[in-house]
Order: sequence, then structure tokens, then C-alpha cells
Amino acid sequence: MRTTVPVAVAFLVATVLVISFFFQETTIIGSVAQNIRVWVTIIGGFTLLLGVVSITRVNWTAVVKKELDWGYKIFTLIAIFVTMIPSVLPSSLSPLFGRAEGSIYDWLAIYLNFPMQATMFATLAFYIASAAYRAFRARSAESTILLVTAILIMLWRVPMGETILNSISTKIPEFLETYIMGGANMSVQRGIIIGAALGAASMSLRILLGIERTYMGKG
Repeated sequence: MRTTVPVAVAFLVATVLVISFFFQETTIIGSVAQNIRVWVTIIGGFTLLLGVVSITRVNWTAVVKKELDWGYKIFTLIAIFVTMIPSVLPSSLSPLFGRAEGSIYDWLAIYLNFPMQATMFATLAFYIASAAYRAFRARSAESTILLVTAILIMLWRVPMGETILNSISTKIPEFLETYIMGGANMSVQRGIIIGAALGAASMSLRILLGIERTYMGKG
């Protein structure tokens, strides 16, 4: 019973949402599908709250037991509540509450969250550059073409590099934009998107038919 009911609900909801694409919103099917989408948003809000409760419980347990790196988990808990509590309070109480410009949430986002994101992506860029250095070695004709193309694309994406390429020949940036980015790169991107879409459709079909049950905590 604990397995059959969730599978039946997932099957019925998925079937209604798929069929609703062929009907207008004014029909019964369209109205039911719209209500389902509203409930999905509501359930998503509860899952977000569940995530906050879960991460709080896990980190609090680690702090109480003084596990490895428990000091960092204290900062995690402080960050959660300092960010969450002012953002959910109404701005009518104070302009520091809510998520409007000038609020505590806005200040934390601009001066803490965004710089940390920039630092993380900057660090990731170094790892990508390191991986590119190891991968782009002219060991064969194919790798040499890949290396030269990658260098030209990186130069073209930087204003100084584009100026250098234009000083050599204005046809180089045009060639890169038309044949490399608009031709070879676009065809590869479309292949990846088609593969990802087929994978998503396959997974959706498995869930619809009750074959895939990992969302219930079972394989």
C-alpha cells in the first residue's frame, strides 16, 4: 500500500499533465492541470522548508557532538537564520525586513553571497584551465586542431584578444562566429540537448509507468 499509492498518484498526475498539452485551459483537463501546477508550487515550498529543517538538524547534531569541522557548521547555522528570519518578516515592521532593496537580505546577498559566488566560480575557472592544459596537448592532428581552435575562441571572447585578431585580419572573428560557433559548436550543442531531452523523456516514462521509484527512497 505504501508503494502502490504513490505510484498511482504519480501516474495519474503525470498523465493529466501530458494530456493537458492537447487541450485548452478552459476545458476540464486544462483546469485540473492548472490546479496541479499550483499544488506543485505549494508542495515545493514545503520541501524548501523541509530542506531548511533537515540542514539545521544535521548541522546542529554535528555541533552538539563536536564532530569534525563542527566550528564551520556553527557559521552555517548562523548564516541560515540570519538570512531567513529577516527575509520572512514583513517590511511594514522595518525597512530592514523583507527582501526589498536596502533590507538585511539584500545587503547579505550583495556583499556576502555574490562575492562568495564570484570566488567559487573564479576558483572553478582555474581548475578548468588546469584541465584544459592537460587535455589540449598537440599529440595528434585532431588534438592540434582542437588546441588551435580553443586558443582562437578564447582570444576572440576577450576584448583585447579580439582586437589582436582584427589587427591580423577582420575575417578571423567572422570565421569563428560563423563556422566555429554557429556551425561546429552549434551542432554539438544540439546533439547534447537532444540526448538530454531523450534521457529526460526516458526517465519521465519510467516514473510514469512505475518502473523508476527512487523518488520514494527505493530502487
